[in-house]
Amino acid sequence: MTLNELIAEGEHTQQDFKMRVDDSRKIARTMSAFANTKGGRLLIGVKDNGKVSGINPTEEFHIIDAASEMYCKPKVEFTSHVWQQGHKLVLQINVAPSSTKPHRSPDEEGKWVTYIRVDDNTLLANKILVRVWNSRQKKNAKPEVMSEPQVAFLRLIESQGKCTLSKLYRMSDLNKREVDDLLVLFICWDLVNQEITNEGTFYFTVD
Repeated sequence: MTLNELIAEGEHTQQDFKMRVDDSRKIARTMSAFANTKGGRLLIGVKDNGKVSGINPTEEFHIIDAASEMYCKPKVEFTSHVWQQGHKLVLQINVAPSSTKPHRSPDEEGKWVTYIRVDDNTLLANKILVRVWNSRQKKNAKPEVMSEPQVAFLRLIESQGKCTLSKLYRMSDLNKREVDDLLVLFICWDLVNQEITNEGTFYFTVD
């Protein structure tokens, strides 16, 4: 694809425009979010409206490299490419979806947290998603027969259609830790889906 074709896509889950990069910590959040989600690319030297402003690729690359090394745990690997449009240069940074997620980066207060990419936004990952990532690495097998509390909780989710975690806390007879534990298991067993949107996170049974 050409640079103009990439820009024509606009910003989305796997693409972000940056006129320039001034803060390694801030850009590390976007890089971690890409790695934790579906991967993505940064086009540095492009304004939010898609107009090419141009940058010095060498300077920007050093900031990106520092972000990866210092402010992504574990380090986020990336590749780069430089585009030229007239006399202006654009640095493209490519981040692949990670097999070692979650990657964490510091927030505004310096706390190391986990980010994901939703549409064209970088958002905090919730605790259930992080636990699902960790649990899937352990590969907990689905039992042949589920316990009565497990069946009852699954039926509760099914009866609500799409529901939030806070609603499940209110409606379930289980305590919050037990609700969290079962949600993680059900998602790993492909019995429940977790849908993360800009409006919130919703849980519903798999058809």
